[in-house]
Amino acid sequence: MKQRLVTQADEGSQDNPIQKSNSSQNQFQILQVVGNGTFGMVYLALDTKSNEKVAIKKVFQDRRYKNREHLIIQELNHPCIVKLRQAFFTQGDNSKNADDIYLNLVMDYIPETLSKLIRNYRKNKTAFPNILLKIYSYQMLRALAYLQGIGICHRDIKPQNILVNPNNHVLKICDFGSAKRLIPGEPNVAYICSRYYRAPELIFGATEYTTSIDIWSIGCVIAEMLTGEPLFPGESATDQLVEIIKILGTPTIEQIKLMNPQHQEYKFPQIKCHPWAKVFSKFKPEPLFIDFVSKLLVYPPKERLKPLEALLHPYFDEIRQQGFSMPNVQLPNFFDFQKEELQIQPEIAHKLTPSWLKQKQ
Repeated sequence: MKQRLVTQADEGSQDNPIQKSNSSQNQFQILQVVGNGTFGMVYLALDTKSNEKVAIKKVFQDRRYKNREHLIIQELNHPCIVKLRQAFFTQGDNSKNADDIYLNLVMDYIPETLSKLIRNYRKNKTAFPNILLKIYSYQMLRALAYLQGIGICHRDIKPQNILVNPNNHVLKICDFGSAKRLIPGEPNVAYICSRYYRAPELIFGATEYTTSIDIWSIGCVIAEMLTGEPLFPGESATDQLVEIIKILGTPTIEQIKLMNPQHQEYKFPQIKCHPWAKVFSKFKPEPLFIDFVSKLLVYPPKERLKPLEALLHPYFDEIRQQGFSMPNVQLPNFFDFQKEELQIQPEIAHKLTPSWLKQKQ
């Protein structure tokens, strides 16, 4: 099965953006479907020009609008975020959808999702290796620091949207279909983010939230790597809140107002918080892990660690040690920071590079 390639045109134009391009129509050879959902399809394909495997996300393009995911992902450039290689439009390939237009986003192909990895460890009744827990958490937070630096909120962080290469443990956040550039004072939809990973302010209906909703989601993902199961597995929005209350305890009126000043309903069962050490006791994580997660998953959004603060937590000191490595694995560069990544908190950014590395530079 081969996908016809067409030239990129003005996205969102009222005119038909399809222009036949015989010279490049066979550049990508579709190998198999690797994902599908309400958004469209994701294919594994071969770039016949470079002979590299790529992922192609194919989504329906409404002619009336620009595609926000495309607009956002084309400006992203970070080692912990999936990279857009190019984009092109295609027409429907049968009589029913012949007039439809589809946007195809060509990206790096990374073989595994964190979701699949967690599932495999759980299935094999094996603990998620502590060193990988640390390496993956660190890379996720680097991606968030970069996104926060350029004002982008991902809004759908979950294990399925985190790609990992098991050979070198490179991690990349993907799927920016829900992402948005947040503008202070401008409302956003509260019904966003997959349920298990939704920050409590979203459940309380907040519309002026910040990128700290992504920090909450990352905290949930990190906990799930340890436990093998979602930390807050609610079956509805209300049930989701109940699951959170079981661990964090009932939020105070002050905490609710910090999550959503407009929220009026304060009738909740009074439940005491469940100590994090007990939540994780049977998994026996190192004490620093418990302290680290407890500072990501707190009710008031402003009290959650910011990405750079999280990276500087002592939990990650091992990564900063000279000679940190894994046998027979060329680990990613943990210190190739970009200016966007460091600009939110420049007063602490200099601490991220270990002194032994500064002496080498």
